[in-house]
Amino acid sequence: MSDDNNNDDVTPPRLLLPSIETPTLTKADLAELLFDKLGLNKRESKDMVEAYFDIVHSTLVRGDDVKLSGFGNFNIRRKAPRPGRNPRTGESIPIKARNVVTFHASHKLKEQVQGDTPVEDDFE
Repeated sequence: MSDDNNNDDVTPPRLLLPSIETPTLTKADLAELLFDKLGLNKRESKDMVEAYFDIVHSTLVRGDDVKLSGFGNFNIRRKAPRPGRNPRTGESIPIKARNVVTFHASHKLKEQVQGDTPVEDDFE
């Protein structure tokens, strides 16, 4: 006899999805896009991508924010020291103060991701 109030025997339905591989945009991909879209040679494209990331990196390391119009802002935020806990042993450990990088997408980027505004296919 089954008890209608007892749901221990019922397993939730499983949603089976095929494995989805999320493509990653690499520096090499960006250099290839510059080569294809702007006609720069491959060496110039690679150097331009490297220079861009070097500027962003050094600016953040210096403690300054990076603002990319229409894309978003990278900010440096200071996190205060706080107590933590080792999840394996339960031992209390102090976590030191540190700087972290945060990213906030612009409204324009958020709208494009949500599909509210069309994405331009070509560079101007």
